[in-house]
Amino acid sequence: MSTGILYIVATPLGNLGDMTPRAIETLTQVQVIAAEDTRHSLPLLRHFGIITPCIALHDHNERERSADLITRLQAGENIALISDAGTPLISDPGYHLVRAARDHGLRVVPIPGPSALIAALSVSGLPTDRFVFEGFLPAKTAARQQRLEELRIDSRTMVFFESGHRIVDSLQDMAQVMGLDRRAVVARELTKVFETIQGDTLSGLCQWAQADHHQQKGEFVVLVQGVTRAENAETDAEAERIVRVLLNELPVKQATALAAKITGQKKNFLYSMALKIVDDG
Repeated sequence: MSTGILYIVATPLGNLGDMTPRAIETLTQVQVIAAEDTRHSLPLLRHFGIITPCIALHDHNERERSADLITRLQAGENIALISDAGTPLISDPGYHLVRAARDHGLRVVPIPGPSALIAALSVSGLPTDRFVFEGFLPAKTAARQQRLEELRIDSRTMVFFESGHRIVDSLQDMAQVMGLDRRAVVARELTKVFETIQGDTLSGLCQWAQADHHQQKGEFVVLVQGVTRAENAETDAEAERIVRVLLNELPVKQATALAAKITGQKKNFLYSMALKIVDDG
């Protein structure tokens, strides 16, 4: 007896016209649909005449439910995984199920479609040749600022998801840590009625979001431009100056640790820099 297939099916972000024929066909033909929130997904399924049974698979039950779904796949059933919107697993449940399916040698097939991450990148006007997806930043201010500090000198375009009740705080922290003049784009409610794509400096985006409470509602993708080569060179030069000053007073390890706190640069990079300075005399 052949085993079943686990389909990872992308669904619309908001505009139902983005539902692909292949997604509809797949959801119609599988034996069961694992949905992040069945109450949220049922109206979508009904709209397309899909009557396949649904079960909930979310952050709180995924590990427990995955074992049962693996058993069903091994018995020959085909299963589709969907999230509330967009492509599953992108800051949504599904990782444990997909990992378990692959570990058991089961076939996992993507049914591509909408993705807020890619949609926002495509219209941002920021460099797209290299980017990093960070998902949701920490909810608490101190942890959020620490994570942003770790990303401050990244040269790739940075992509974040954010919620309406934290968008202003996150933009303010980004401006504080990454610089008021850093270019960024806010993409709000993609493909929906009130879709908004606003580009500016981080300082400008803070003012824009604070000035209109309507722009603080919905689901957000925030894209921040990475540092340029020139900015990196300037940052490295400043880091070297700080390391040299500290080495006049402290051993290499202590100077490196303190320089990392001051500059936000990685300790390994600064340690190598310090050793080179010492070796060069």
